[in-house]
Amino acid sequence: MIVRTLKECIQSERRVVSENWESVRMLLKDDNMGFSFHITTIYQDTETHIHYKNHLESVYCVSGSGEIEVVGGKTYPIEPGTLYILDQHDEHYLRAYPGQNMVMACVFNPPLNGQEVHDASGVYPLS
Repeated sequence: MIVRTLKECIQSERRVVSENWESVRMLLKDDNMGFSFHITTIYQDTETHIHYKNHLESVYCVSGSGEIEVVGGKTYPIEPGTLYILDQHDEHYLRAYPGQNMVMACVFNPPLNGQEVHDASGVYPLS
């Protein structure tokens, strides 16, 4: 059995910080579960270009609000209780509205190793 707290993960190398977001990677590839689990905070009033060519992701909004715009497609509002699933490697823009950060619970398949950040194309490398 694996037991971790968000507090202990925040105080470790499992916390990855970028200009627009921070991600606490609570479950990673080396845990051998076949997926990774993260608590990610999208900073208020930001826009992040993302294109997971190598991963599928499910994202549940815990708090805050914003939107996801699929490149060449629709824009969907995000608020607490919203789940979106990037099942087609959807290229998108993720925006957090001014006034509050968005806190998201995220699952990746295949799992991340831990320190990945988006490259210039919005991609996480496959490892």
